[in-house]
Amino acid sequence: MSAVESQESNVLILSAVIGGAILFFIFYFLKAAKSEEDESQKQNAEAEKSRQGSRNGAAVKNKNDEGKQTSKKSKPPVRTDQKAAAFTHPWLSTSLKGHSSTVLSMDFSSNGKYLASCGDDRSVFLWPSKDFTSKEHKSLRINIEFDHATYIQWSPDSKAFIIHKAVENCLEVYKLNKKSDGHGFSGATKLTTFPKQHVEDVVGMGISCNGKFIMTCSKLTDLVLWDLKGQIITTVDTYLMNNNCARVSPCGRYVAASGFAPDVKVWEVVYNKSGDFQAVNRAFELQGHKSGVLDFAFNCDSTKMATVSKDGTWKVFNTKIEYQKGEDPHLIQTGKHDYASQEGNRIAISPDGQLVVCSSGSSISFYSVETGKCEGFIQDVHTSPITCVLFDSSGEHLLTAGDRHIRVFHNVVGFQIKLLSLKTSLKGSNQSSAMKERIQQQISQTETFLKKFEN
Repeated sequence: MSAVESQESNVLILSAVIGGAILFFIFYFLKAAKSEEDESQKQNAEAEKSRQGSRNGAAVKNKNDEGKQTSKKSKPPVRTDQKAAAFTHPWLSTSLKGHSSTVLSMDFSSNGKYLASCGDDRSVFLWPSKDFTSKEHKSLRINIEFDHATYIQWSPDSKAFIIHKAVENCLEVYKLNKKSDGHGFSGATKLTTFPKQHVEDVVGMGISCNGKFIMTCSKLTDLVLWDLKGQIITTVDTYLMNNNCARVSPCGRYVAASGFAPDVKVWEVVYNKSGDFQAVNRAFELQGHKSGVLDFAFNCDSTKMATVSKDGTWKVFNTKIEYQKGEDPHLIQTGKHDYASQEGNRIAISPDGQLVVCSSGSSISFYSVETGKCEGFIQDVHTSPITCVLFDSSGEHLLTAGDRHIRVFHNVVGFQIKLLSLKTSLKGSNQSSAMKERIQQQISQTETFLKKFEN
């Protein structure tokens, strides 16, 4: 064999070996892939079998459970909002429903036609008061962008409202837009945002009835007076260590604050004859409590003030005084409020100054100013602590807020006190025949009203 033929033979042998090796590896990988596919199919089949067994077992269990439920049905838990909606009481006139979260503040317009409410659901609601006695309650919702209101107050002309915003910790003024037919409101337009002034949260806000100033007060000791354009008029240090509450009197003459100290401090806001601001003068103090005053309220003409303290008592003072001559407020009545250590302590005094209502937790107590005794008690008015207690201008209704509902109660205790007062007046020897006839007519009307609530 020649050298060339030998070389060609070696090339053929090498090519055959390489080709065989390639065929072996191809056969090996195909077999491994098929084995993996078979194993996957087997696992899927077993998983499907397991799932089928679980479904069958669940079906049997459900069938057994249905059999058990046939003999004994379990009651689902009652939700908090269902409890709130289910509240009933003989004195309850209606419940205003619209807010989706806690109502924080309420205020009646000066003409008495509307109630404004705000809550932490970023909304303000306007409720026509004429609809309180109807089955359907119309309302207008106004949304607060990116924040919620903690306090709300109507302007004196009932054409705008002011809110305090929680996150930004500042005031905003909204003008109400009337409907084209002139009846009711169609919405509101934001007019002014006041600059942020307070470092801590605001605990009180109000506007004077003459529209000359707006008051805000924080948890610290700073009380600020603003003009309607958002400019600061003056700042007052309350010297109370910390503030619990602050209000503007209905007469627009006074601002007052309470806090850690057992007193309520009252200042007079003085303007000159041309209407220019002059000063804030210390007027008088309400004294007598042994611990901090949690809340206080004025009656409709600012001649009486009611206080509730952490010491477990409430008091009513006569504030129709000449403080410039050194006269101090006169204590009219004091009583025990056993629930004052709980959360949700608020107080309201009826427009005529004859009835005090104190809240504690989610319950309210009615106290006669004449006797100091508790004349009524309503438990669990709301599912959370009460945030606001308010009389309407006539004193015929009492409103409370705590959860996402507003309760409107007939002021039954107030009518009872009024009836006793009318009967006492009728016995007076100095009454003319015309006056006695009028009193007798009022007695008859009051008795007719109270008969609706007799057991």
